[in-house]
Amino acid sequence: MIYRAGDDDNVFGMTPPESSRRSSLNPTILEAERLSRAVSGIAIVHEISVQVHAGEVLAIVGPSGSGKSSFLRLLNRLDEPTSGTVVLEGIDYRQIPPRELRRKIGMVTQRPFLFPGTVAANLRFGPLERSETLSDNAIELLLRQVGLPGYTPRGVANLSGGEAQRVCLARALANSPVVLLMDEPTSALDDESKLGVESLIQGIIKGSRLTCIIVTHDMAQAARMANRVMILEAGHAVRIGSVEEVLHA
Repeated sequence: MIYRAGDDDNVFGMTPPESSRRSSLNPTILEAERLSRAVSGIAIVHEISVQVHAGEVLAIVGPSGSGKSSFLRLLNRLDEPTSGTVVLEGIDYRQIPPRELRRKIGMVTQRPFLFPGTVAANLRFGPLERSETLSDNAIELLLRQVGLPGYTPRGVANLSGGEAQRVCLARALANSPVVLLMDEPTSALDDESKLGVESLIQGIIKGSRLTCIIVTHDMAQAARMANRVMILEAGHAVRIGSVEEVLHA
């Protein structure tokens, strides 16, 4: 459930580099087409077009207020675009029921949000919405995947920040997403927990071939985790390319 990809985008008329054109041979899983959002007449996201390919990890970086999180929320319709659209596996996402869309495009937010109750109840929530029940064995496998074996019966109120974020990741994975969105998934954690969660995410991405889009303010984290990087400034995509082309130029 993961993929990898490259860059064949033409941002502001720039010709994509040869390395990006080669990687575009991987199938496109998700494509934003001139995606925009304005609030009270102010453009928050302005006509961003980008393709995300199978198995790719795309990092979105930029200064605070540049529209990174706003763009991410448009990708699974947590916010509605003012114009433009998103195509998921060849289908305009406006044709996909919102609940199904958010199963296919999962999201892990900056601060962990868990429902009251047990870890198991949180992991079962998404599948139950489509009349599926996760077995105890399936839950344990998910928890082992995020480094929390034996946590099935634990109450979420007693989890540390790092543990809660791992449960949020397991809950997203329980829905078998096609694409996983991550909005600053380690920024609210202490340094030790941050490195642990980051390493965990990298292992899951590599092991399951999951397609990911991650928002981060940490350029070093983007370089460690991503295949490609998109820089946003004032709601515009000003550059996109490989880590070497964008961050090490």
